Amino acid sequence: MTAIPGQINMKEYAYELPHDRIAEYPVEQRDHSRLLVYGSDTLLDDRFYNLDQYLPSGSLMVSNDTRVIRARLIFSKETGARIEVFCLEPVKPTAEISRAFEATSGVLWKCLIGNAKKWRSGKLLMTLPGGHKLYAERKGEMDGVFLVSLSWDPPEMSLAEVIDEAGKIPLPPYIEREAEDDDTQRYQTIYAQHDGSVAAPTAGLHFTEEVMRSLESKRISMGHVTLHVGAGTFKPVAHDDIRDHEMHTEQIIITKALLHSILENERPLVAVGTTSMRTLESLYWYGNMLAEDMNAVFSIKQWTPYRDGNKLNAREAIENIIEYMRRHGLEELTGDTSLIIVPGYYFRIVDILLTNFHMPRSTLLLLVAAFTGKGWKDAYDYALRNDFRFLSYGDSCLFYKQDQNL
Repeated sequence: MTAIPGQINMKEYAYELPHDRIAEYPVEQRDHSRLLVYGSDTLLDDRFYNLDQYLPSGSLMVSNDTRVIRARLIFSKETGARIEVFCLEPVKPTAEISRAFEATSGVLWKCLIGNAKKWRSGKLLMTLPGGHKLYAERKGEMDGVFLVSLSWDPPEMSLAEVIDEAGKIPLPPYIEREAEDDDTQRYQTIYAQHDGSVAAPTAGLHFTEEVMRSLESKRISMGHVTLHVGAGTFKPVAHDDIRDHEMHTEQIIITKALLHSILENERPLVAVGTTSMRTLESLYWYGNMLAEDMNAVFSIKQWTPYRDGNKLNAREAIENIIEYMRRHGLEELTGDTSLIIVPGYYFRIVDILLTNFHMPRSTLLLLVAAFTGKGWKDAYDYALRNDFRFLSYGDSCLFYKQDQNL
């Protein structure tokens, strides 16, 4: 059974992270970032371009192919006030991120607003290259953030085209500089496909075509899930008791083809990043829900595993999802998850985790601790002593799952 979340004290997951250890820029070549390899009897310091040497031949690697959008829209009022509209997620004409960027003029989004006191009413205007115009208007609040109506001229342009033309890449708040031209390409994985994230799935930033070829030569296959990363990924755990923390919800998309790959894979499954990990483990819980109700909605709540316990094995859970998709004639399935993974969680799907180094007192660090046991502290202490670079543009680490007992 999974441990009771109330046993977890966030003070145990704090560590001193000097500001100069936070990477402000990526390394010059993606795959030249450092790679810390950690297991129960392993601690190795290498470079990312040697990743294939540490993965079993025939493994299945699953990454998140979401694409970061230019979510920061900077408007200037006639008074000179600078107003930033940070697009979080769509409301109308659709709340489904995968379809939202196809919309033409007249959309409603949940947003953060910088300098909101200077903009209480009226339309903001931004003139874009080529004479195109973008308008923003406040429409109230929802779920603790602002509702903003966006419209543009010419109206037949898609939201994707407007955002690409008008917006700026949303670097994480701990990178204390403005986004530069290079960030457009470097704060994006080479396999990014689907618009929707306001933060990159950073474990994937180290991959290059050369690394992909080295993995292929070892018969390591790559599959993809899509989880659109929200700004909540940066939300710190403000309480000492994890039960008081509210996890953010993120939209996910999985394909039937990936589910079949998981079933057919007899070697370790490698999650590229915490977003892929949370998506894959959410599949297990959805498969359990379908065992009770074959029409259950794909929506995994924060504490579902800690209340429901272990029911099916992983194969049975995945087979349930495939059967659901077969009945409904689906090749891909959209859902959402607010799953939190904390120490004591029993992993059903993932065997190896590739990730970056995470903030102290964060839910991402809790996930790593759940996967590695107390070894996370040894790995982080080594990284701090040996000048590893931390957070989104920092170095990477490869963790092997600790022994677990149900």
